[in-house]
Amino acid sequence: MRLVYTSLIFIVLSFVSLGQGITILIDPGHGGSDPGHEAADKNLLPEKDLTLKIALKFGSYLTEKLENVTVLYTRTDDRYPTLDERVNMANSKNVDYFISVHINGSPNTAIKGTESHVHSMSSKASVKLARAFENEFKTRAGRKSRGVKDSDDREHSLQVLKFTEMTSVLVECGFMTNVSEANYLNTTSGQDVIASALFRAMRSHLQETHKNISFTKKTSGSGTTASVGKTYSVQIMSSKEWLDTEKGSFKNLEHAVSRTQVAQTGYRYKYFSGTFSSKSEADDYCNEVKKKGFPDSIVVERKN
Repeated sequence: MRLVYTSLIFIVLSFVSLGQGITILIDPGHGGSDPGHEAADKNLLPEKDLTLKIALKFGSYLTEKLENVTVLYTRTDDRYPTLDERVNMANSKNVDYFISVHINGSPNTAIKGTESHVHSMSSKASVKLARAFENEFKTRAGRKSRGVKDSDDREHSLQVLKFTEMTSVLVECGFMTNVSEANYLNTTSGQDVIASALFRAMRSHLQETHKNISFTKKTSGSGTTASVGKTYSVQIMSSKEWLDTEKGSFKNLEHAVSRTQVAQTGYRYKYFSGTFSSKSEADDYCNEVKKKGFPDSIVVERKN
């Protein structure tokens, strides 16, 4: 009898193991007749279009680079799911994570930076993920982080955070009302930087939180680990002091500039421009950058 009981446990555990996986619902904010925040320059895309671009990039990185992750979206085109529909989709599909992508706005056009919102600071899993997003924005992506906020900070609740039943974070990728950030978010490279930061934070969080699940992609048939992706960027300079990447000579470059802090003293910051899938493309861009006032620029390989 004990043997039968042990065998049943083994079968159940094997079934659970085979069914392991994480489902992430990505919610591009606004859509359809609701444009969200808009830039002062009407030639720039509104929030609804930028959130969709960033969300789809973020989701594609997760799908392409991670195993045992299923990505769903509340929308993949220019339509408006109601807040109720977004919440119901998350809860009815029993997703593990709900990530809502937005871009902020303020009457004060000088305000800039990213924010990650949770319903309550008592939601420890959500706070942990939100902090991971902000850490990536601040370090690898070189953006200004305004930190993690909850309903007490906002003085109101957000429906998609209050009523979703899983780890939920709403990310504000910058401010549409700030001229430099609106311009940055309207560039392909800016969208790539934000989406890559979301991906890296999500990957680290999954690996730390779900240690019983392998997220490493395998090459089909070989059983060996696939490359997580090799990209190249142009390192244009280093500096001892913090420099605004959206002012001065940086504005003359074709691709947006990101800033990374690498040390506490000495040359603390490195500055990068562009993301390329091939070294030859990066070499060509490096030559252009040198002609625009950055003679010490070099091509570097960067991990995704």
